[in-house]
Amino acid sequence: MKSCHRTSPTAQVVVSRSRKMETSFTPWLSLGGGLMIGAAAVLLMATNGRIAGISGLTSRVFARSTDGEARGVSALFVLGLLLAAPIWLLVSGEWPQQWVPSSPALMAVAGLLVGFGATYGNGCTSGHGVCGISRGSLRSIAATATFMTAAFITVFVTRHLIGG
Repeated sequence: MKSCHRTSPTAQVVVSRSRKMETSFTPWLSLGGGLMIGAAAVLLMATNGRIAGISGLTSRVFARSTDGEARGVSALFVLGLLLAAPIWLLVSGEWPQQWVPSSPALMAVAGLLVGFGATYGNGCTSGHGVCGISRGSLRSIAATATFMTAAFITVFVTRHLIGG
């Protein structure tokens, strides 16, 4: 069985011809990342009164009728997301390793479906899952339960039923 190995200091991904994917568990890095996401969400809410929902922030950057301050804050937040990988390069000396074993066409379709879901659900995983649940929003709890259930089913079907 031929395998393709992609490694980094943070995780190892092994994908074989059978398309089975294994990832290593990184609890400390995951905890650190979660703390930074939570801190960014709290900081944005405390300083600007805005929820750190990435789909909403990104749409605000490109909206025609957004006030200048909201557009600027949103643009800076999204810019921070885009600069994360180059900053990692400066700190660690290597690019973060991320590899998704799918075709570009499948990834494009998946991206469109996620965009549709974020629009239809009035928010994305960061807006509902991080910010909404922490505020006790029943709508965000329901939305998060819905997209997590869809994610579980998708992973099960792709990994166990059609992916091998």
